[in-house]
Amino acid sequence: MIYTITFNPALDYVITVDNFEKGVVNRVSEEHMFCGGKGINVSAILKQLDFDSKALGFVAGFTGDEIVRRAESEYGIQTDFIKVKEGMSRINVKLRSNEETEINGIGPKITEDDLYKLFAKLDKMEKSDVLILSGSIPKSISSSIYEQILERLQDKKIISVVDATGQLLVNVLKYKPFLIKPNNHEIEEIFDVKLESEEDLVKYAKKLQDMGARNVLISLAGDGSLLVDENGGQHRLGVCKGKVKNSVGAGDSMVAGFVAGYLRTGDYDEALYLGTACGGATAFSESLATKDYIYEMLRQLKGNK
Repeated sequence: MIYTITFNPALDYVITVDNFEKGVVNRVSEEHMFCGGKGINVSAILKQLDFDSKALGFVAGFTGDEIVRRAESEYGIQTDFIKVKEGMSRINVKLRSNEETEINGIGPKITEDDLYKLFAKLDKMEKSDVLILSGSIPKSISSSIYEQILERLQDKKIISVVDATGQLLVNVLKYKPFLIKPNNHEIEEIFDVKLESEEDLVKYAKKLQDMGARNVLISLAGDGSLLVDENGGQHRLGVCKGKVKNSVGAGDSMVAGFVAGYLRTGDYDEALYLGTACGGATAFSESLATKDYIYEMLRQLKGNK
């Protein structure tokens, strides 16, 4: 089974305002509501690729109920969220105009008892199950929570994937995650360096492997991606061709596609192709990608070899 964790999911209220101006009344020309959160996005794309997963995490209040309802009814994913007592799940406003602006909510208060309930669910994981940890940590939880989880599970021989930034990522490398997905700027921040070439990218990907990561997938925005795999192989791929409509969830889609591609084939080239196709398909869609569009992007990528 594949498990995803979203510590602080949200309802994403996405609005378009023509020529937004501060200090005056602006009229919305288009609006959409989605259930958001990096783990939920991963589970949704996995479902499009015919992989079942269980979405874990925390929700609260009427917004939490709506997140669960939408995740199950719109994305068809299996959820097992913990309902917490204090606060409410976030509403994040994403304003699209001449520039894209985001206003993110706070989220509920998560207690030690709530965390123990999550640990109890994770304790049921078995060898070769997949756990995908992605996204930021709410203020009510210790920043060491990723470490606590992977330390707790380290003897179970699960497949762990971590999509996080800064010390949140660095601190879990000792638990040898199967996959990490930093971008080039995050690597620069971690090592306090300036990456000048592809050779530099490979050099610092290998440093991350020396620190414990098995596979390092570096996203390079419009320049594609670079994978340095656990066998020493290097895989370079460009991007899909299309018009970018949506920056939300593209990275999560790439993670889902990579994991699905690897589980299906055991081949890192195929995993990178499917991950790239998923990321591109979401970027070119109003929301998360559909199965048909993902495979259209995959055919495009392979046709350009």
